[in-house]
Amino acid sequence: MYTTNEQLAETSQIYSAAEAVANASVDQTRPRLNGPKVFGVRLGRPILFSLAVSGERPLRFEALNLPTGLSLDPATGRLTGAVNTPGSYAVGLRVSNQHGTTTGKLTIEVGERHTLTPPMGWNSWNCWGGAVSEDRVLRAAEAIVELGLDRYGWSYVNVDDGWQGERGSELNSIQPNQKFPDMAGLGQKIHDLGLKFGIYSTPWCGTYEGHIGSYCDAADGTYEWIKTGDCNAFYRISREDGEAWDRKRQLNWRHGRHSFVEKDVAQWISWGVDYLKYDWKPNDVEHTREIAELLAASERDVVLSLSNKAPYWDAPHWSRYANCWRTTADIEDTWQSVKEIGFNQDRWSSFAGPGHWNDPDMLVIGSVGWGDSVRPTRLTREEQCTHFGLWCLLSAPLLLGCDLLELDAFTLRLLTNEEVIAINQDALGRQAVRVGGGAETAVLAKPLADGGLAIGLFNLGEQPRPVTLCWDDLLIQGPRSVRDLWSRQDEGVYDLEFAVTLPPHGMKLVRLSKTTAQEAQA
Repeated sequence: MYTTNEQLAETSQIYSAAEAVANASVDQTRPRLNGPKVFGVRLGRPILFSLAVSGERPLRFEALNLPTGLSLDPATGRLTGAVNTPGSYAVGLRVSNQHGTTTGKLTIEVGERHTLTPPMGWNSWNCWGGAVSEDRVLRAAEAIVELGLDRYGWSYVNVDDGWQGERGSELNSIQPNQKFPDMAGLGQKIHDLGLKFGIYSTPWCGTYEGHIGSYCDAADGTYEWIKTGDCNAFYRISREDGEAWDRKRQLNWRHGRHSFVEKDVAQWISWGVDYLKYDWKPNDVEHTREIAELLAASERDVVLSLSNKAPYWDAPHWSRYANCWRTTADIEDTWQSVKEIGFNQDRWSSFAGPGHWNDPDMLVIGSVGWGDSVRPTRLTREEQCTHFGLWCLLSAPLLLGCDLLELDAFTLRLLTNEEVIAINQDALGRQAVRVGGGAETAVLAKPLADGGLAIGLFNLGEQPRPVTLCWDDLLIQGPRSVRDLWSRQDEGVYDLEFAVTLPPHGMKLVRLSKTTAQEAQA
């Protein structure tokens, strides 16, 4: 028996994603495989891939048909090693604890591509801005493990602007300032946690924060503001007053006469870097190609993330050279910012796919601050659900920017919804596009690898309103099973359409799949 929209309307109940997240019943005891079902690595490059598995510890991990060169730690679930033979390897997985056993499959693609699903992790900027330090980064990495976020695929720990000191060492590369006394040691500690390590630079002479970049006017790699002492103890351009600081740092927002990119890449590789945020505006093909080719020639797989607001007309080049590229300027923790960015991504959709992702900027949920102190995000709980759910539909990189030591219970539940994360990490790698809605509503659809569809229904307005998903807009026919991904509950079987009444700025995220009878006939 099908549920009708008339029956739904009779209840006149306003759906709340925030309530669904808060009230969802989740079994935290039995093992469950989360995270991506596909992983890419280039020939001979070192692998550190931690299986994302929730469930009570201790767990025992087993793998069948691992390619030669790889091993799985049975206690931690970490895959390490290197593979020297190209191919697609279907690895069987089995994870057990005292409450039960789960099985699954991981496809390891060995060839020329990596970053086959959007990166997930944490970045220091939205939290600490230029006040980032080694201690704060390490505490964030430890919190990812202590909170269990790594069990759901959160794996990158990225240092943004603010780590740079002077050039030095035998490479004459950027060395860390006093806030980062041991960058190689920090990278190793992050790796020892089963996580990955990211860093920041620019092809300009100076960064947005006022530190040195990977270009310089002087052949010896010295910078005028450091030579003259016009900097603070951490080699950032002196900030006597805001206006003067802006003028001085903007003088260095340009490409200098000499490139030190090769030297800097060699340094980052020696530190074990897995992710590079490369930040300047406008992004250009020449400097993107330079860094991409140097990273490709290195002995590690490094995610290349371009920032910020890459020109749309060069999108084919971004998808060729980079793994992620910012499609927008910086996001703010306001509904207007989330709405303007999130619902203007359709034109980029054809350039997204395994290995290359459109990036609408980092997540602004939890406690943020961009400086020495943090505060709760200005987004309501409903808006945080919409923000996170929309980014998952868009196959966007998921980078937290909050203080993980102040993560509240609601935000933790939001970020550990394995069914929502699975939409983002789906192996097909398609980006959702708008298929319906009106002036104050939107319906977005994302095809999935198993033939199903992830659908987001959104109320963009300031009053509660109904939103309807029509089968005709999806070019499908026949009944479909509908599952609410926020509550992790089946809604029933619907034909022709599905409707829901949403609060202002709210969303419902559902998964459509063929019924058991339809699958049997296929």
